[in-house]
Order: sequence, then structure tokens, then C-alpha cells
Amino acid sequence: MSKTKEKLHLKREVNKIRDVFSGKIQITNRLKFYTLIGSIASVHIFLLVIFSVFHILPLFVVNIFSILTYTLCFWLMWGEREHYLTIYFITYIEVILHSLAATLCIGWKFGFAQYIIAIIPVGFYICYTLDIERRKFALAAISGVFSAVVFVICKIISFFREPFVVVDHAALELFLYIFNSLCAFVFLILFSLVFVYEIKLSSSQLKHQNAILDKLASTDPLTGLYNRRSMDIFLSQAVESKASFALIMCDIDNFKKVNDTYGHDFGDAVLKGIAKITSDQVKGHGYVCRWGGEEILILINNASKESSRHVAENIRRNVANHVFELNEKWIHCTLTLGIALHDGKEPVEETITRADYNLYCGKRNGKNAVVV
Repeated sequence: MSKTKEKLHLKREVNKIRDVFSGKIQITNRLKFYTLIGSIASVHIFLLVIFSVFHILPLFVVNIFSILTYTLCFWLMWGEREHYLTIYFITYIEVILHSLAATLCIGWKFGFAQYIIAIIPVGFYICYTLDIERRKFALAAISGVFSAVVFVICKIISFFREPFVVVDHAALELFLYIFNSLCAFVFLILFSLVFVYEIKLSSSQLKHQNAILDKLASTDPLTGLYNRRSMDIFLSQAVESKASFALIMCDIDNFKKVNDTYGHDFGDAVLKGIAKITSDQVKGHGYVCRWGGEEILILINNASKESSRHVAENIRRNVANHVFELNEKWIHCTLTLGIALHDGKEPVEETITRADYNLYCGKRNGKNAVVV
């Protein structure tokens, strides 16, 4: 398998991961905004009925415009549209204007200004979960400060002037205050819970994504064996442990001829088959790495000459007896293996060189052999 093919494979895997997580985020955003807009629109429909029953005409008209505003928001989300930031700002402006209008119209004591407080954390939550420009938190902070200013202005205005419409109905005043307070708290609690859930979900997705990327970075994309980067780490750990270990260098006999005769796809199939045979034999005893091309390096932990020879001979025999097939073509392949024991004194590079030399001796003396 060429370097170009390996890079393309890695790129496809990374893109696949990104697409999966992007898809999840898009679905979450759509559901999130439908819930937000639907909830606020439902509140306005209820208030529309209340203002109609009690003949508070100015707020009845204001709520009609509010409902039309959220109808526009639903339209902006229809189909493939994703105007999430625009929808948030439309919602934010509507809440501010509606709270201000209600306070000026019937007074502070009905509790409509509490929605201004409720919208502040929603802004930070929306900006956190949306994939927008770097200044997204600055936008949320500015909108939060503006909300605080409007809230104070509402109180000041209501303190110095009488409301436009005098509502002399104590039960309605108490009911609307409790209703508006409950709605504000429900929004705060709901978005806090969803915020915590999304943080946990993002953390879980990040861990999963990192695990996949780490696997891609540490393994050979064709065979699934460890790559040289991983084997260097295992070799360093083996040297630091001071325990004995053996290195087995393997090379497929006449592999160039296989590629030239049957094509690179068949050669890839042979590499995969030999990688599986090797991994099955070494499992629990050490690590198998695709060292380069058709070369495989095996690290056997706590090995002696006899145990490492036994593992190598099993690999050689299983490969020789295996039939490699692809597209109704089949062949037998053989493997030559060179073994070197690490004595704890020499650099590990020298042990690799000795294993490679033993492999060369096996190639020179007929192939399909294990040489210690």
C-alpha cells in the first residue's frame, strides 16, 4: 500500500468522524431552537388570550406581533435553513421589547421584566453550543449587559410615571406575576439542565473522537498492526523495564513478485492475511508492528531463545499453510523470520540490526526459515 493511499485512508477516517459529530450537533441545534421558539410562542398565545379576556388592547396587539415574529423564526428554520444566530437575536429583541412594552403599559408589578433576566443565560448557552465566529461570547456578554440596562430602565420608568393602562384587578396581578415568575424560572432551569447535559455529551464525544484519532495515529491503516511510532514507544518501555525481550523481524518472501504478477490489491490482501496470522500468534505475548513495506517487527516480552523461536516457527508454519485468495485467484506465501534477544546492555537499535541480519541470513539460505 503506497504512502498516498495511506494518507487518503487517514483523511477519509478523520472526515468521517467530523461528519458524524457535525450531524449530531446540527440535529441538537434544530431541536433546541424548535423547543425554545415553541415554548415562548406558547407563552405569548396564552397571554394573548388573557389580554383579550381582560380587554388590555395594547398588549393584545403587541402579542399578535410577537406570535408573528416567532412564526417568522419557524420559517427561518424550515427545510435546510440554519439561521440560528439570526433567530436568537430576533428572539432576544422580541423578549426585550415585549417586557419593556408590558411594563410601560400595565406596570412593573405584573412581573414581565423578569423575562429580561431569564434571557441572559440563554444567550450564553446558545453562543456556547453554536459554531459561530470567535467573538460569540463577546456578543453574549454585550447582550447580557444591555439586558441589565433595560431591566433597570424599566424599573426607573415605572417608578416615575403611571402605566398607560390601569388594571385594577388584584387577582389578575397576582396570577400574572406568579405565571411570569414561573415561566422565567422554568426557562432558567431548563436551559441550565440542557447546558449541563450538552457539556457531558461534548466531553463524551471528544473522548470517543480522541480514542479513534489515537488509534488512527498509532496503527497502520492497511493491516491494523501498530506502526513504527507505536513500536518505538513499546521498545522504550521494554528497555526501561529491564526485563528480557526478543525481537523478531519478518519479511514476506518474493513479495515484489506477488505485486507484479497479481497486482497491488492482491498484495494488500496478502499483507492483511499475514498481519492477522501474526497478531493471533503473538496475542498476549507482545506487540506486532508493520515496520515498513512488507517487513513486520515483533516484540516478545519476557522471552527466551526457545520461546521466541517457538512463536516464530508457529507464525512461519501458519503462513506457509495458509491460502491467500482474492477475486478467484489464490496463492501460497512464505515468511522468513530473524530473531535477536536483547541482552540489556546494547542499544535496542543494535538488537533490531541483529534481528534484521538474521533475517537476511534466512533469505540468503533458501527463505521460509526462522533464524536465531
